[in-house]
Amino acid sequence: MSRIGNLAIALPKGVEATVKGSEVTVKGPKGTLTQSFNPEMKITADKASIKVQRPSDERGHKAVHGLTRALIANMVTGASQGYTKSLELVGVGYRVQPSGKGVSLSLMYSHTVDVQPVAGVTLEVEGTTKVHVKGIDRQVVGQLAAKIRGVKPPNAYTGKGIRYVGEQVRLKPGKSARRAA
Repeated sequence: MSRIGNLAIALPKGVEATVKGSEVTVKGPKGTLTQSFNPEMKITADKASIKVQRPSDERGHKAVHGLTRALIANMVTGASQGYTKSLELVGVGYRVQPSGKGVSLSLMYSHTVDVQPVAGVTLEVEGTTKVHVKGIDRQVVGQLAAKIRGVKPPNAYTGKGIRYVGEQVRLKPGKSARRAA
């Protein structure tokens, strides 16, 4: 039994879900999301909840069962509340500033790096060292945040770079620590 797949997805106030075959559309105050799923999964929706059932206990059906339920739950959360990923720049001279709809990153390269948002995502700058990626699609928000982080990931020895807010970066000791021991 899939513990995740068997849970019903409660629909908050202001969120509507419609199911046409294997395509689910979720409409809420933040926007509308539509996604197609495995046609073998039986997805049913009423006014208050969405339920996903699998046709058999085969291994593939079990795997897709929990995944389908989790993706639909992410759609419901995105349409009702939205998603936010926050990044911070750590390092002397590292800064971010808005440029049009995107952001311009100064990361001690010989040039600035411009990042433009994809459709349905907004980039907000807080101060000179924080960027907030906001949107209703969890996958797109996470992908854009990972792209920004990938411009200059945290250095393992100094910790400088772009990291998620709250991310713990373990620093390596370096050459001088080996000599001292």
